[in-house]
Amino acid sequence: MGLVSSTLQAVGLFLVTNIDDIIVLSLFFARGAGQRGTTTRIVAGQYLGFGGILLASVAVTLGAGFFLPDGAIPYFGLIPLLLGGYAAWQVWRNGDQDDDTLADKPVSALTVAAVTFANGGDNIGVYVPVFLAVGTSTLVAYCVVFLALVAVLVLAARFVATRKPIAEVLERWEHILFPLVLIALGLVILIEGGAFGL
Repeated sequence: MGLVSSTLQAVGLFLVTNIDDIIVLSLFFARGAGQRGTTTRIVAGQYLGFGGILLASVAVTLGAGFFLPDGAIPYFGLIPLLLGGYAAWQVWRNGDQDDDTLADKPVSALTVAAVTFANGGDNIGVYVPVFLAVGTSTLVAYCVVFLALVAVLVLAARFVATRKPIAEVLERWEHILFPLVLIALGLVILIEGGAFGL
């Protein structure tokens, strides 16, 4: 498999498995609007979370599957579900003051990482068979391309979140959309993965 062909396949695979992250990342950008260091924390969190996904995928590919059994992956849905539940509780508790109170809390790189990793169960399921089918040099090329595209993904989400009409909608509704999206994401991961016999 040639370098150009491998690169194009890696780009396609990354886009198919990560395009949904633009919505979640856009909400993180909306939540951190006007706060210093938001972009840095989101980039760091996205790299941490995606690095975990990539590490788990490579570990399973290389035969270390006992570290992350397939049956455990759907339970990662509990992470965004709990984070979304907490955010919803904060909105409910603070009532009309939610914008002022929550706006003072910066976006956490660890929260972004946790949501990214939890949303990556399907990525692991897709990456492992692909990684098993290619040689070591192609696997390394895939990883390099994926890591380069994480920055592009974050920039795309930032671009979307800062477009005036979208930014206005996100600014007005972010405090409701953020918990709803996380709760929905958690439920989808749990249900599609068959966690708790669902």
